[in-house]
Amino acid sequence: MDRKVIVTCAVTGGGDTVGKHPAIPVTPEQIATACVEAAKAGATVCHIHVRDPSSGKPSMDPALYREVVARIRDSGTDLVINLTTGAGGRFIPGDVKPSDPAPGTNLSTPAERVRHVEELRPEICSLDMGTMNFGQHVFMNTPTHLAAMAKAVQAAGVKPELEVFDTGHLRLANHFVESGLIEGDPLYQICLGISWGQPATPAAMAYMQSLLPANAQWAAFGISRTQFPMVAEAVNLGGHVRVGLEDNLYLSRGVFGSNAQLVEKAIRIIDLLGYETATPQEARRMLKLRNHA
Repeated sequence: MDRKVIVTCAVTGGGDTVGKHPAIPVTPEQIATACVEAAKAGATVCHIHVRDPSSGKPSMDPALYREVVARIRDSGTDLVINLTTGAGGRFIPGDVKPSDPAPGTNLSTPAERVRHVEELRPEICSLDMGTMNFGQHVFMNTPTHLAAMAKAVQAAGVKPELEVFDTGHLRLANHFVESGLIEGDPLYQICLGISWGQPATPAAMAYMQSLLPANAQWAAFGISRTQFPMVAEAVNLGGHVRVGLEDNLYLSRGVFGSNAQLVEKAIRIIDLLGYETATPQEARRMLKLRNHA
């Protein structure tokens, strides 16, 4: 078994997890430190959101991304950087007039959602390939906006990671690939267990994987208690994996984990299944990445 498995660590996310875990990274220094610690634990890629340092709420401030990326690059780690473009897609309808956005809505233009990617030129950025009910709000990503974002990040030399939460998202991503909007061999991330997308089950992952293009590289993750079972499923199906505090707060039942500990546990699973973890340089070759700083 000589296939190498890429391990992504999603270190903080934008969810309401501050206060639910004793050490959710919030400040740029904390987020960058979490990425470096994950890299030392064996992570190949770190997937990065930023948060407002005062409130802990998700942010789109390019200055925060700028500081995180600079700290990681200055640390000397060889980590592959993956920046989110998910922020700016939340819509909450007003109670009186649904077309009026309620507080908490952060709908933004495609240009606003990718400006930090165009400036900082990470090697990968996420691209959420569909609209869905996401908890109690709508996560809105129209085909027109997604096409504009895909063109912009690829023009900057950044590989889009096509995040798919349901089969309709995957079909739209496939359409982008088939029509040439996505260049080269595509990279997919199958996201399972999020309300209200595909469940985190072996059957759901296998079905999503069966719809991927033949030339696709792909990874998958499950949230909460399904994180590590889905690591094993993805490896067995030929994919890569993602763990981290964005998706799961616990190392085991009732025991909080750190990002580095979650990475170490994922790597133990990979090892037990007879595979090896890819190094960042191996991942760059596998994914044909262009923007290594």
